[in-house]
Amino acid sequence: MSMQAVVLEEFREPLDVQELERPDPEPHGVVAAVEGCGVCRSDWHCWQGDWDWFGYRPEPPHILGHEPTGTVVEVGDDVENVEEGQEIAIPFNFACGKCSLCRNGRENICENHIGLGFMNEAPGAFAEEVHIPNGDINAVPLPDGIDVETAAGCGCRFMTSYHGMAHQGDVGNGEDVVVHGCGGIGLSAVHIANALGANVIGVDLMDAKLERAEELGAVATVNAAEVDDPVTEVHDITNGGADVSVDALEIETTCRNAVDSLGNGGRHVQIGLTTSDERGEIPLPTDEIVAKEIEVIGSLGLQPSRYPEMLDMIQSGKLDPTALVEKTIDIHQVPDELEAMTDFDTVGIPVCNDFSS
Repeated sequence: MSMQAVVLEEFREPLDVQELERPDPEPHGVVAAVEGCGVCRSDWHCWQGDWDWFGYRPEPPHILGHEPTGTVVEVGDDVENVEEGQEIAIPFNFACGKCSLCRNGRENICENHIGLGFMNEAPGAFAEEVHIPNGDINAVPLPDGIDVETAAGCGCRFMTSYHGMAHQGDVGNGEDVVVHGCGGIGLSAVHIANALGANVIGVDLMDAKLERAEELGAVATVNAAEVDDPVTEVHDITNGGADVSVDALEIETTCRNAVDSLGNGGRHVQIGLTTSDERGEIPLPTDEIVAKEIEVIGSLGLQPSRYPEMLDMIQSGKLDPTALVEKTIDIHQVPDELEAMTDFDTVGIPVCNDFSS
């Protein structure tokens, strides 16, 4: 049987929806029917051919998409804890479950990491079905109170922001948190940091995104295009600098502004990844980092073993990933949605939830 999928044939060239063979499960893997898959700027980066400097550049042809939820339709012979019919969240950061990092609760940076949709070993999820290796680890069962439609909003951007705010940034306790870049990751970070008890300031160039930030809990916003210096504005709002800063975009301007927004002893959380313009290299004020004892912390994805924390907060109503979903689209609209990201012309998270039309 065949299925429809969004296929990258050549970097930066128009994407096609093609008929491909459905995946079969490897002995340790499971196959899920995709119920929803967010359309993310990271997919745009992959389409552009970015990120070869850390191995996230597949050789075309390749199926894109890395933010799925789904229903298990087939299970490999060696899988023990996942069953057909289960509704699951699917992290993009596939883990092996056997290396020392996995055994110590750091599956998101597994020594044998495979990035769903970003590496040829894991064809992506803009497709009717997706294969999940090491299903006992990487297929996260959804609790009864969360349906796949709700979970469709907690893909890469939401779960990555949860890890960045709850674990790496360890925000809360009335701390001032400034989020530079209010796209999908940034707005998720605003919502999550607010739920964790922080006072959040959103910084962006677009009023529509800043309005969404306020709706999601930001206590203040700064339009960086309309002020002389957004860093000064943040220092004024926070009476001396933020406790935590987030760069949710990673261009040189947002990364530097985020670090400069901090007060003494502040913590900078880097979530955004660069484009081919920077190729992973951005200058930072190292002497200021020393003098202020600023911590610089990276954050990638979310460990499957820590999904239950996030899912519990969703179940209790403290977090609502559906609030981030801007619109739902079908598979044939995915290429146009990615094209719109060239000019940052999206607000919130678009989700593809129709794969067979």
